[in-house]
Amino acid sequence: MIEFFFDCSSPWTYLAFHNIQPLAKEVGAEIIWRPILVGGIFNTVNPSVYAQRETPVPLKARYMKKDLADWSRSAGLAIKMPPTVFPVNSVKAMRGCIWLGQELVPFATAVFETYWGEDRDISQDAVLAEICRKVGVDEQKFFVGISGQGIKDQLKTNTEEVVARGGFGSPTIFVGKTDMYFGNDRLPLIREALLRGKASAA
Repeated sequence: MIEFFFDCSSPWTYLAFHNIQPLAKEVGAEIIWRPILVGGIFNTVNPSVYAQRETPVPLKARYMKKDLADWSRSAGLAIKMPPTVFPVNSVKAMRGCIWLGQELVPFATAVFETYWGEDRDISQDAVLAEICRKVGVDEQKFFVGISGQGIKDQLKTNTEEVVARGGFGSPTIFVGKTDMYFGNDRLPLIREALLRGKASAA
């Protein structure tokens, strides 16, 4: 089993979200999707992210831009840093992922594409309504659903849980509940862990 804690506001999460699906299919592993708010994690245990944004290291920032382009090309995804809205308030989109449950993949994929590919503000109701129509989700039910206290509480609970389990960003991925990995570039290690688990269970 793979637990995938994620927030659509991260480009590296977009890559991992895309790449982990064929990996899981290859090794026969189930993915449990766990939407979170990465800002809540940063505020709690990783405020250095904000300092890095305020005073970036030019050489590192230039390399990170290249790194993202390389990974995007490898995955066949169109990802660019949004020049208009960054960082974005993803709370409604992530509540939507909670509301949709384990059927969230088409919606989350469209959210990633809309923000990271089209530079459109996914915090706006009109944009989210368009995404709902695109993936066949009833937009009126969507907005009623994400306003429910239970949905809000579950998003907060997921965020607090990943911090309690040692997470400090998005994506945070667990194999077998306790084996934690962070980031898209850890997927080869996740694959090895899953294969080891299958071998030991055989």
